[in-house]
Amino acid sequence: MPTVAVDKEDLWGRLGRAYTTKEFDELMFEFGLELDEDTTEEVEAARKKGLPTERPQLKIEVPANRYDLLCIEGIARALRVYLGVDKAPVYKLVYPPGGEADLITTTVAPETQQIRPYFACAVLRNIKFTQQSYDSFIDLQDKLHQNLCRRRQFVAIGTHDLDTIEAPFRYQARPPKDIKFVPLTKKQEFTAEELMTVYESEKHLARYLHIIRDSPVYPIIYDTKDRVLSMPPIINSEHSKITLNTRNVFIDITATDETKLGVVANIITTMFSEYCEEPFTIEPCKVILPDGTTRITPDLSYRPTAAHASFINSCSGLSLDASEVSKLLERMSLHATVSPTDSDTIDVQIPPTRPDILHECDLVEDAAIAYGFNNLPDTFPPTSTVAQPLSISKLSDIVRHEWALAGWVEVITFILCSHEENFDWLNRTDDRTQVVRIGNPKTLEFQVLRTSLLQGLLKTIRENRSHPLPVRVFEASDVVAKDATRERQARNERRAAAVWCNRTAGFEVVHGMLDRAMQMLEVPRIASTDFKAPTGYYIKERNDPTFFPGRAATIYYRAPPAEKEKSTLSDVKRDIKAAFHAPGDEEIGILGILHPTVLEKFEIPYPCSALEFTLEPFKYEMQKVWTNADWP
Repeated sequence: MPTVAVDKEDLWGRLGRAYTTKEFDELMFEFGLELDEDTTEEVEAARKKGLPTERPQLKIEVPANRYDLLCIEGIARALRVYLGVDKAPVYKLVYPPGGEADLITTTVAPETQQIRPYFACAVLRNIKFTQQSYDSFIDLQDKLHQNLCRRRQFVAIGTHDLDTIEAPFRYQARPPKDIKFVPLTKKQEFTAEELMTVYESEKHLARYLHIIRDSPVYPIIYDTKDRVLSMPPIINSEHSKITLNTRNVFIDITATDETKLGVVANIITTMFSEYCEEPFTIEPCKVILPDGTTRITPDLSYRPTAAHASFINSCSGLSLDASEVSKLLERMSLHATVSPTDSDTIDVQIPPTRPDILHECDLVEDAAIAYGFNNLPDTFPPTSTVAQPLSISKLSDIVRHEWALAGWVEVITFILCSHEENFDWLNRTDDRTQVVRIGNPKTLEFQVLRTSLLQGLLKTIRENRSHPLPVRVFEASDVVAKDATRERQARNERRAAAVWCNRTAGFEVVHGMLDRAMQMLEVPRIASTDFKAPTGYYIKERNDPTFFPGRAATIYYRAPPAEKEKSTLSDVKRDIKAAFHAPGDEEIGILGILHPTVLEKFEIPYPCSALEFTLEPFKYEMQKVWTNADWP
C-alpha cells in the first residue's frame, strides 16, 4: 500500500487538536488506515546532537484505491468529516463571467491518436501556496504518477502558471526533430531528440523515456503564441513553471486510458481546490476533440447509487434503520438521504473523490468503518463446515512424504523463470503453443511461466555445488501451459520431479524413486507389451535432447476402467484394443541421464539423472462435502 508522509504539526492544526502516538494510531485503525511510523523521537534525538533535521512526520499507509488520501489535504479533510468536525464539502465547477464562451479552450490534433489520445485540463483560480502546500501539490502528482498512472504510462500530469501563457492551447503530436523548447530547470533550448539523450543520465526522468522514444511523433502542448507548455509524459517547460507566487494554475492531463484520465483529473483538482479563494471550486476548460466534438473537463458530477439498510445489516450483523445508515455514510464523506419512496433505501451521491466505490458492498464497508469494526456484534456462524485438502494436494503430500523419507531434500522454486532457462538450457525449442509469457517482465529472470520443474531443481544444485555429494533434491509443484479450451487460456498442472547429482549418473536411483512413488499410489508396474493389463505403468526408451542419447525413457500410464465401465462389454472393448496394440496409454513423464550440454549451461560439473511426471491422472474424486444436512 502507498505510504504518505505528512507534517505532524500541520496535521494537528488541520484536525483542531493534538494526539498522542497511541491515540492517533487507534484513530487510524478505526478509519481503516495504519500509522506506519512517527518520526518525532528520531527528530528530537537528532536535534539534541545538533544535527540538521526536518519537522516530525507521520507516515500513514493508505489503501491503494483511495487516491483521495494520497496527500495531507485529503487525509485531514476525510478525518474531519469522520470525526464530525465538518460536513463533506461539495465540489463544483465555476464558469467565468462570460459563461461557456469564455472557457479556456484546448484543441486536440488528430495525430495525438498515435501516441496519447486522451486529454483533459482544468484551472485553479486565485490559489495561495505556502511552502508546505506547494510541496504537497508536487508530492501528490508524484504519488499519482507512481500509483494510478503506472509511472506515467497511462496518465501524465502537467502544471503551469496560467499567467505566463495565453489561451487557447493546442495539444499536438509532432516528429521529435520539429519540437524545440527550454525544458524545466534548463537554461537552453533542446530538440525532443536531444532531450532523449540528455535525460538518459538523469535517473528521475530516464525511467519515462521509453514511453514515447520509439514513437514517430511526440505529444506536445502549445499556447496561442507557440510557446511550449509541456512534452508529456517527460517534462514541462521552464517558461510556464509554477512557483510559490503562482496564483492561477493550469493543469493539463494526457493519457492512454480514458477512465484513469477522469480519475486523475478529479483527484488533482479537488484536493487542492481548498486553496482557491473560493474553496472547493474549479474552473473547467473546453476540449475540442479531433472529430469536432467538445467536452468540458473535469467532470465533477456526483454518481447516484442506492444502498439498502437490510443489505448492510445482513452483511454487518447490525440492526439499523435507513436514517442511521445514512448518518454513517455521511461520516465517510458521502452524501446520503433516505429515499422518499422506500424506507429501506438510502439514496447516495458518490463524490468525484471516491472512484473506489463501485458496488453496494463498498458502501457496506464504509458503513462498518463509520460504525466501528470493534463495535460490530460477535455472532456465531449459522453454518459450520469441515475443511479438507484438495485431491491433488493430498496426492502431492503422499509423494512428498515418501521421497522425504527416502532421504531426499524438498525444494520450492519460483514458478517464473527466463525463456532461456525454460527452453535453450534444456535443449528444447519453443513452438509458441506451450508457454505463457509475461507481458512486461520486470527482469530477464522472470519472463515466462515454467513448463517444467527441472530448471528450478538444476539451479538449486548449481547454487549448492559445495554441498557434499550426492545431492538429492525433489519438488512437487505446479507448471503452467497454454490451454485454448479454458476460459483463462491456460491451466496449472501438478508435477513431481527429482534430480540426483553424484560422481556417477545414478539412473537406477531415479528409477527407484519412480517405482516407490507408483507403489504408494497403488499403481502396478506392467510390461510395455502387456496390452491386456487393466491398469499400470511402464517405461519405454525415447530420444529427447534434454537427456543423453539412449539413456532416456518415457513413462506411460494406463488408467483403470471407471466403475461404471466394469462390465463384460468394457472387457470386450479392452480385448479389442489389446489385439490392435492400442490400449490408449497416456504419456505422463520422462526420466533419464541429463545431457552434458544441459549440465554445462547450468554450470554443474557432475553427471545428473532426472525424473519428472504429472500427478494429474492419479486424482480421485473429492469426498462429499459435509454439511449440517448430514447431521443425524
